[in-house]
Amino acid sequence: MFIDIDGRRHETRVFTPEAYLFPDSAFVLLHEGLGCVALWKNFPQALADATGMDVVAYSRAGYGDSSPVKVPRPLSYMHEEAEVWLPKILASLDYKKLMLVGHSDGGSIALIHAGSCADPRISGVITLAAHVFNEPVCVASIEQAKEVYEQGGLRDSLARYHGDNVDVAFWGWNQAWLHPDFMAWNIEEYLPGIRVPLMAVQGENDEYGTTDQINAICRQAGGACEPVLLPNCRHAIHRDAPAELIGAISGFISKYQTV
Repeated sequence: MFIDIDGRRHETRVFTPEAYLFPDSAFVLLHEGLGCVALWKNFPQALADATGMDVVAYSRAGYGDSSPVKVPRPLSYMHEEAEVWLPKILASLDYKKLMLVGHSDGGSIALIHAGSCADPRISGVITLAAHVFNEPVCVASIEQAKEVYEQGGLRDSLARYHGDNVDVAFWGWNQAWLHPDFMAWNIEEYLPGIRVPLMAVQGENDEYGTTDQINAICRQAGGACEPVLLPNCRHAIHRDAPAELIGAISGFISKYQTV
């Protein structure tokens, strides 16, 4: 299915659980900077079945089968997604409660949204390897990704998921993060405005960020915040440690989610 908003078509899929525990609630998945609906793979269905909640995944414009966008992207592209497009996506969803789950760029978008213009139905935020500031380790890994993409292997792999959007998806992300001015990118100012429960998850071996990220998130969040550091896990937490991640999310909603 697609959600059409202001001339943009957003590829969307709803994953339903085997049995409902929270029939009027849903997780909304916000993908990483190279992600899309299909790249979540088995995680959304597993999350739905484990928690008894619908899981809504959508591809932002420029990704997957969604509408293309122009590149280069503005350095404020995550702010635009959080404050302009995400509110419209959420407004189209007919649930009483929503919980944001964002990976990498998607996690940063979730934090900006929750700390600035949060939909009143949001009951919690879960970030997976989110960034609240740039770090040298992140830049180094993104530079390495650029080299691999230009050699062709990564492009071929991503093209299976993004189709005609593959270059838009990659260069829109890569050029922004490697822009000299992006080293000063920082969204910590939004954290005190997050009043809903928050869980910040990171892999111990994350190649795109240090534990300074989850420490900063939980130190400055305006409400309850739980840091979770998963061992033997890199940046793609939902692929490296799906069972552990779903267990952590299940524990989180058992504390904070109500029917």
